[in-house]
Amino acid sequence: MADVNRTNGGANLLALRSHNTALVLDLLRGAGAAGISRLELAERTGLTPQAVSKITARLREEGLAVEAGHRASTGGKRRTVLRLVPGAGHAVGVHLDRDALRTVLVDLAGTVVAERCAALDLGAGAEAVVTVVAGEVEALAKGVRGGRGAGAAAADTRSSAGTPELPAESLPALLGVGVALPGPLDHTRGVLHRVTGFPEWDGFPLRDALARRLGVPVVVDKDTNAAALGLAVAGERGSFAYLHLGTGLGAGLVIDGAVHRGARTGAGEFGHQVVQLDGPPCGCGDRGCVEALCLAAVARGDLAEAARVLGIAAGNLIALLDIDLVLLGGRTVATAADAFLRGVAAVLDERARRAGEQPVPVRAAPGEVADGAAQLVLGPLFGRADA
Repeated sequence: MADVNRTNGGANLLALRSHNTALVLDLLRGAGAAGISRLELAERTGLTPQAVSKITARLREEGLAVEAGHRASTGGKRRTVLRLVPGAGHAVGVHLDRDALRTVLVDLAGTVVAERCAALDLGAGAEAVVTVVAGEVEALAKGVRGGRGAGAAAADTRSSAGTPELPAESLPALLGVGVALPGPLDHTRGVLHRVTGFPEWDGFPLRDALARRLGVPVVVDKDTNAAALGLAVAGERGSFAYLHLGTGLGAGLVIDGAVHRGARTGAGEFGHQVVQLDGPPCGCGDRGCVEALCLAAVARGDLAEAARVLGIAAGNLIALLDIDLVLLGGRTVATAADAFLRGVAAVLDERARRAGEQPVPVRAAPGEVADGAAQLVLGPLFGRADA
């Protein structure tokens, strides 16, 4: 076998061309509009300058990268700067909730360029839900591609300010669709299990059903995992937990920079830890689950109690995994972010004080689940399928 030269993650092997290309693409994406030189790419990947030149030449041919000027000379030849072309490809992210649907179109830089929202009943049956999801994805793509005037407005498709519509002859490639929804589910096969409150979905092959309808690759994951992936790609470092409180309660776990899904992709069923043995029944079949207690407190308007329960459960998670950060998200949190942040932080601060430790910080999570769902598709292109 040919010699393998690995430095800072690079490998000069033809068999690993896609891996090395992903390394270069990720650095181009991280550099943004300012760009990065070939020499810097070689230094940061450990690849030879010749390997970097071949990779960047191919990326330019494919329209993924362009030259973006020169860096000022420091005594030698001026360095040509390259940058990613964000509009060279797009992915759709879908947040499929129990009662609502949000779809976004995201470019290679992770910028949302269009979005749609619709009501949804997850209990309407697989065929009906797949039809709605496929229709929303198709309408989103149609609105971006050819929507003009009243037609685009009628579709309730919103393009980001300053983003020009693309002429038909320059339509970007749709790389695929990422779908995020409540678990449990099998991420590897794209098959749903017994979604809490909707046991009729057990065993449904959502990935394959949508791929057949849409004609593009589809990736399926839990809403919390998708959100956690999106946060990691956006720059959150280390080990953290994303706690999502909406129509249900779950967690996305990032351990040492990678999404932790578990051996059966079942990690993060945070809402179904029992904290009150004789508590109210939960949709999962147990009693006294964190989810049941939180949602009951929210329903009666007692947000302080909901935050306290959430803080107790977060404290258990910190004690178990020794994570660096807790991020709160979900539409229930969004309606009263300050109350939840204060309540959860108060519980964690008290636990840390008793243990003589520094409290783990609590912050509101930026971004949306649908944005992270798009990263399920884009991640492999940049070598960051698990961030």
